[in-house]
Amino acid sequence: MKIIIAGAGVMGSGIAISSILAGYETLVYDIHDAALQKGSAYIYKDLEASESKGRITQEAKEKALGRLQFTSKREELVGDLIIEAVLEKLEIKRELFAHLESINTDSCILATNTSSIPVTQIANGLKKPERFVGIHFFNPAQVMKLVEIISGVATSPDIATAAFNWAHSLGKTAVYAKDAPGFIVNRVARHYYVEGLKLAEEQVADFKAIDRLCEASGFKLGPFKLMDLIGVETNFSVTSSMFAQFHNDSKFRPSRIQQQKVDAGHFGRKTGKGFYDYET
Repeated sequence: MKIIIAGAGVMGSGIAISSILAGYETLVYDIHDAALQKGSAYIYKDLEASESKGRITQEAKEKALGRLQFTSKREELVGDLIIEAVLEKLEIKRELFAHLESINTDSCILATNTSSIPVTQIANGLKKPERFVGIHFFNPAQVMKLVEIISGVATSPDIATAAFNWAHSLGKTAVYAKDAPGFIVNRVARHYYVEGLKLAEEQVADFKAIDRLCEASGFKLGPFKLMDLIGVETNFSVTSSMFAQFHNDSKFRPSRIQQQKVDAGHFGRKTGKGFYDYET
């Protein structure tokens, strides 16, 4: 079974790590060569760290890397399961899947890792939307166990089952979800971020104090540290999408504080600065 991952960012690279460690031949695609180089370095560094900590052997690492390839050529994206992890923009995803459908056989499963755009919307326009499914990983994908399997209106039950089984073969805990705004986790977790941001906006406490309080209450990371890890701009995009999907329900309102961070290019760990400074 050949796996193709479209998008060599942190999420795509994390999915690739899970895939090659599970024994799958995996091709990672990105339109930008620099992104491919960065993704390759990320994957190699992660596997090196796993080896040094005794989580995998040197032999397992080398075999996994031997299953991995990279490309910037869209005509090479022919496989058995293709999962995209590109920008959270509907038009980009639709155009990509129209191309993928045109060069692959009907047996190929097309999947999106979207965290907020309805699966049914992305599948709209495909000739065979029944083979389209959501496979939503969480960051970092090689560590987080949960994977949401989302069926759109037209998704075949057999395709959803195949996606579930593939995620399970990676050692993940897969769950089925309906194509509702935010699916399961982002619907539940959205208020962890939104309410934290509201507290900061209203000057009830600063973001460091809010993080400390949440962590002291049992959360591994406070909302601001978690936004920095996920990507402030990604988190903001998901909140904005859900706000629109819930017809501007005030409880999903995006934050002005977060908007300023995005406007400044302070996306979190990936840029060296977010709510916290990682450059020092």
